[in-house]
Amino acid sequence: MTAEILNGKALGLKMQSKLLLRVKTLLTAKGRPPGLAVLRVGDDPASAIYIQNKERACAKVGISSQVRHFPATTSEAEVQRAIAYLNADETVDGILLQLPVPDHLNAVALLHQIEPHKDVDGLHPVNLGALVRSEPSLRSCTPAGVMKLLEEYNIEVAGKRAVVVGRSILVGKPLALMLLAANATVTIAHSHTQDLGKITKEADILVVATGKPKTIGAEMVKPGAVVVDVGINRLDRGEGKYQLVGDVDFDAVSQIARFITPVPGGIGPMTVAMLLENTISSYEIN
Repeated sequence: MTAEILNGKALGLKMQSKLLLRVKTLLTAKGRPPGLAVLRVGDDPASAIYIQNKERACAKVGISSQVRHFPATTSEAEVQRAIAYLNADETVDGILLQLPVPDHLNAVALLHQIEPHKDVDGLHPVNLGALVRSEPSLRSCTPAGVMKLLEEYNIEVAGKRAVVVGRSILVGKPLALMLLAANATVTIAHSHTQDLGKITKEADILVVATGKPKTIGAEMVKPGAVVVDVGINRLDRGEGKYQLVGDVDFDAVSQIARFITPVPGGIGPMTVAMLLENTISSYEIN
């Protein structure tokens, strides 16, 4: 068996085409394009790449994007003032605080400052609470992207055994809730889980978000399973060269899984697509 690829890059482009049409339809009535503001504090190189990708994607669908780049020494009060200004700006529909932030800043406290209806990362307690209650809200981009990709490939979730490896507020916890809402039976595993391989091998749908390369090998996967790799790790190959790999041993697992996401080209593009979706959804109702 060779797994079928869950192509997030292709779906992301398909979504962008549809989102562009939505923006064009709304533009006359609104009198302005949708607006996204990104706050970046410090000079994390990965953040710079992510933001560039987001800016390019925004341009493709007609979203007006702005990036506010603050020095790493910026105080929490200064970032709070910037968020308050953007909350009040009627031309800004979405606000994104690029993570990570420098250690002296309280990322959670800053995320709480963003108005829930502009929280396009879906991380405000109001939006997370709505997720717990299965109420409409802006959803966390990466988990929502996972669900969208499963839907695109007509992968049945209801009644299936789903295992999520990772319990972060960015991916693991919200994704477990989304899978539960879709009527899967969900297990969350993490760094303290005993006999991890036994649990992952029971999964019909296995999602891995550990941030550690090749955490999951073929011996840990049920034959015919759907494997979603959320991780992206940069491995140094020397002489200035590097390789991007996921949290799953792709070469080995792809030989026994039914479906698998590649890294790159799997969940990364879906995260960006859902950010665009959230921004435009906020634009529609504001």
